[in-house]
Amino acid sequence: MRTPTIHIRPGHPDFLDLDWTAPIGVWDGGRLVDMPTGIHRHPVVFVAYDEGVYAIKELPLPVARHEFEALRTLEERTTRTARAVGLIERGWWDDHDEGAGVVITQFAEYAFPYRELVSGAGFGRHRGRLLDAFAGLLVELHLAGAYWGDCSLSNILYRWDGASIETVMVDAETAELHEVLSTGQRRQDLAIMEENVAGEMADIAAAHGFDLDSADLALGAEITERYAALWKELRADPVIAQNESYLIRERIARMNDLGFSVEDVELIPVDGGNKVRMQLTVGGRTYHSERLRSLIGVEASENQARFILSDLTYHEHKFGGDSPTGKAVAAMRWRATVLEPILATISSELPQDDPLQRYTDFLNHRYRLATKRGQDIPNDEAYADWRSASYPGHAPESAESGGS
Repeated sequence: MRTPTIHIRPGHPDFLDLDWTAPIGVWDGGRLVDMPTGIHRHPVVFVAYDEGVYAIKELPLPVARHEFEALRTLEERTTRTARAVGLIERGWWDDHDEGAGVVITQFAEYAFPYRELVSGAGFGRHRGRLLDAFAGLLVELHLAGAYWGDCSLSNILYRWDGASIETVMVDAETAELHEVLSTGQRRQDLAIMEENVAGEMADIAAAHGFDLDSADLALGAEITERYAALWKELRADPVIAQNESYLIRERIARMNDLGFSVEDVELIPVDGGNKVRMQLTVGGRTYHSERLRSLIGVEASENQARFILSDLTYHEHKFGGDSPTGKAVAAMRWRATVLEPILATISSELPQDDPLQRYTDFLNHRYRLATKRGQDIPNDEAYADWRSASYPGHAPESAESGGS
């Protein structure tokens, strides 16, 4: 074997302590860790460093180069893909052999494979969330000009995002990137997805000893239905009268409610100039996460950010912030006196969990408790009640804060 060529992005380990002269399938001990993952056609292992956990996948060199570049490009267009941090090129002395490549990606924190969700006892009540998350991911990728070519449950990782599920594309071996996808390309991608998902659901049924009739073979078709409804809403070009400019704000607000940022609004005169056709250029589903980051510098997933922003808005109304300066001060005061103390308590008591996700769970519990009692509930009281209700037998610490 020729000496491997290692390409690593800044801010990550150099991975020089790994044995790149041997196939990853024979590695043992050392930095290897067990992580939840789906089914892959190529060998995948996970290694742990101070910077985090990384997935290492070995595959033919041309395919590895393609996937690495595809993920790098997609990173500029969407936040819903795995972050590619390294490419290892391992050529062979035999010039007729195409060589082996390794793609290194950063593992998505608090993520789990579809089998953990679909095979679980609670899948029935989460089914709609999975369908929406899967459809939303495909819509975002297609808006970004990405034709997947092998979309499946196995090629995605999932993680809880507020009351919803967030999906992350982790396999881009077959991805093709374009400026804009045609209707035919989108339909073909959806057809491949339906076939792959049906096969995976049949496989799960067989693994549990059930016959094919009990398999959830309609899952893929229902994802397509939800995809079509979301795509139609995002791509609609309503015609409005000149005195109905409020409809522009309403449509932008609706896109933001769905989580999508609006990058451009184009108003095209029609009907002799008496009306205009409104066309929006929609970006990724990052509206709330970007707003939270700009307000207080906190990184959160989209639906987590939406919940947290609601808490911030409540805090602003209750404790002040009528002026722009007052809002900025109230936001930072809320972060220092409300958010961070509770996150610190959660991290101490539940070190294996996503603290922001657990914070949104707490907010949901506090809201239900306040609705039941018909009054605001102080955070320390609501937190203690949430911990005892969610984790019985554990004595929670006090989540002291300056808000409620």
